[in-house]
Amino acid sequence: MSVYQEIIRNGLWKQNTSLVQILGLCPLLAISNTTVNALSLGLATTLVMVVANGSVSVIRAVVPKEIRIAVFILIIAALVTAIQLLVNAFVHPLYLVLGIFLPLITTNCIVLARCEAFASKNPLLPSLFDGLMMGVGLTLVLTVLGAVREIVGQGTLFSGLDLVFGPVARDWVIHLLPADYPGLLVAVLPPGAFMGLGLLIATKNWLDARREARAQMAVHAA
Repeated sequence: MSVYQEIIRNGLWKQNTSLVQILGLCPLLAISNTTVNALSLGLATTLVMVVANGSVSVIRAVVPKEIRIAVFILIIAALVTAIQLLVNAFVHPLYLVLGIFLPLITTNCIVLARCEAFASKNPLLPSLFDGLMMGVGLTLVLTVLGAVREIVGQGTLFSGLDLVFGPVARDWVIHLLPADYPGLLVAVLPPGAFMGLGLLIATKNWLDARREARAQMAVHAA
């Protein structure tokens, strides 16, 4: 297996930041009440991870070990500030909804962990790709969790697209359940996030166990 195949496998499944490492739970649980919110925060975090990993990889040889964590945090904070200003300037309604969770990307353990564990020890291209795959893995979990919570809680999908694309996008919302569906309030509250994430983790563990059992059966059969 090549280095890049291993990075893909780790980022999307084996070391998924949300399902395996259980990092960044604050934004994961708080902002995943709708698909749009979850996807938006996931993409913003992914962009920070890619650029932060690349930056750390480039300067890793000249940064003293004693101050490397402080330097990494400074780089991440600068990137997050730039993204925060861009979101505020171009999609202000979404900026208001994401609120404090945009600047909190700076303290997200996922970003700093990849800078320290991978980017500070590897060349530029693998570091960029690692940031991308880890970010995509996080975004997928966020989006799936947001979609499940939105469907169960409101009966819709892609509610809030008008925050990004303006009033015209209000008609793009998909209504999966009848208009008189009362909604399940707990799904859009923090307890619903915990239950949804627990189900996703349980599903991943079940699939891993099933695959391992099949592999053992194949070995015994051979």
